[in-house]
Amino acid sequence: MSTLDQLKALTTVVADTGDFQAIAQFLPQDATTNPSLILKAVQKPEYQPLFESTVKAHVNESVADIMDHVLVAFGCEILKIIPGRVSSEVDARLSFDTEASIARGRRVIALYEAQGFSRERILIKVASTWEGIQAAKVLETEGIHTNLTLMFNLAQAVACADAHITLISPFVGRIYDWFKKQTGIDYDMSNDPGVSSVTTIYNYYKKFGIKTQVMGASFRNVGQIIGLAGCDLLTISPDLLANMQASNDDVKPALTEAAALAQDIQPLTLTEAKFRLLLNNDAMACEKLAEGIRAFCVDTEKLVTLIEQARK
Repeated sequence: MSTLDQLKALTTVVADTGDFQAIAQFLPQDATTNPSLILKAVQKPEYQPLFESTVKAHVNESVADIMDHVLVAFGCEILKIIPGRVSSEVDARLSFDTEASIARGRRVIALYEAQGFSRERILIKVASTWEGIQAAKVLETEGIHTNLTLMFNLAQAVACADAHITLISPFVGRIYDWFKKQTGIDYDMSNDPGVSSVTTIYNYYKKFGIKTQVMGASFRNVGQIIGLAGCDLLTISPDLLANMQASNDDVKPALTEAAALAQDIQPLTLTEAKFRLLLNNDAMACEKLAEGIRAFCVDTEKLVTLIEQARK
């Protein structure tokens, strides 16, 4: 069996891309997108017709509304290929606006449903700020499932559990990047701080019977993926999926519920103030969350520019 097939036997594999033509060859269960991935996809020649036709069909609507139509257009194409769910991200510029994030999430779901896709197959993706988590909490009460992204520490994960979020996406590679830059150490699978962070979150969830699914994200190499084999889900870029499809390296369970239950873990009780303090005092998490939101905002603005050019 290929490394990818072995991984699929332990973990639900998700494709991390907006390039839906690249998805089919790997047969993932789900797929995730974000503003940067959609921006990359719409600039490819093979996707220009879909992008331009979507913009033209809604030319009299606001740029924000057209952007939602573009995200949903790509999401619908992905849903035609995969059997499971697609994650579509709310505008990153709303990461600190609870009410606007709620409204945007409702709108995106309505657009998918208008195209004939059930909300059960959609995850509304929101940044793991306090405001984003509270927005997702409201959406979940309405049967709108959410994926909390840009997650870098346990406080964010516990706040999501308290909000009964469907799925979280704790990052691996960006944590690795931060620590490598700080220490100069080229970490491997045995001591990778990103792998360790997701392991801590997974163990906490399983220890306390939390139903929220854990989906490791943002991988830099196959070793990080193998180091989290057994996690509920792992979302992986096409290039790393291709590497694993071409490999026959053994994959063993790295995370198990039994091992998590055996851990000595104390529950964390959060208030908004405690959440903010724990996040603030974690330099890596604080910096990478801010950096991630900024980067998604930049790419969202670039997408806005492309939409404005296409609608002329």
